[in-house]
Parts: sequence; structure tokens; C-alpha cells
Amino acid sequence: MKKHLLLFAFSALALTSCEDDDVQGYELDMLKGEWKTVKTEVISGADNKTVINTMIPSGCETKNTVEFRTDYYLSYNAFTGVGANCNSTKTEGTYSYDSEKKVLVTKFDNDNERPYQVIILSNSELKTMTMSDNIDQDGDLVIDYTYTTYKR
Repeated sequence: MKKHLLLFAFSALALTSCEDDDVQGYELDMLKGEWKTVKTEVISGADNKTVINTMIPSGCETKNTVEFRTDYYLSYNAFTGVGANCNSTKTEGTYSYDSEKKVLVTKFDNDNERPYQVIILSNSELKTMTMSDNIDQDGDLVIDYTYTTYKR
């Protein structure tokens, strides 16, 4: 009986020690690929519910993409212009992701690190909350937060 109990304990320890790696790999696999911004919302920091402002991409902005690869490469392709005359600018960098804390940190070339709280990560949707450079946007003296939703 003691041998079975000891074997069970070691098996449980071995399985739980690999769990973080499995979750990290699984979530990196879901994150990889190109994402398009579909909505950016500024949410009141007072209740974390009230929408202060909603921005939906239009025109050339609808072509903007962010790409994540599993080798921690990151790129952002921004489109500007009017009508059918869209010009693109690509910015590259790296990222890190902590699947336990759900924190994504981006670092584009010639820029500072920018942390984001991952609110939703699925095969078709990514929703993040900006964790830096937030300001009070509705005048209530409480910092408000920007949430960005991406779709494939």
C-alpha cells in the first residue's frame, strides 16, 4: 500500500510540474498568427464597467495587423491613407507572455516595453487591457483603462 501511495505522489508531482509548460505552450500556440483590431474601448477605472469611449477602425485602419510567432517575434503593420490609397508601415520587435499571470509584454524596436493584461485569449479572439500609460479620461480623478479586442 505504501508503494502505491508513494508512486501516486510522485506521479502527481511529475504531472503538476509539467502543467505550466503545457499551458504556456498551448496559449502561445493560440496567440500565434495575425490579428486585426476590431474595437478599442476606454473603460472607467472607477467601476471597470462604464464605457467612456469606443473606437472602431475604419478606412485604411481596418487593414492594421499585429503578428505573434512562437519564437517571440512580434510585428505591427499599420495602414494609413484615404480610400483605396493605403500605405503600410511595419514595426518589428519581440514579446514575452506569462500564462500564469496572463501578462503580455511587447517591445517594439526603438520603444519601451509595454505590458498588457490578457483578458480573453482563444483561437479567434484576443482582448487585452493596457497596463501602462493609462490616464484619467473622464475627469473623475481615477485612472481609466484601454481595452483592445482583436480577431483573426
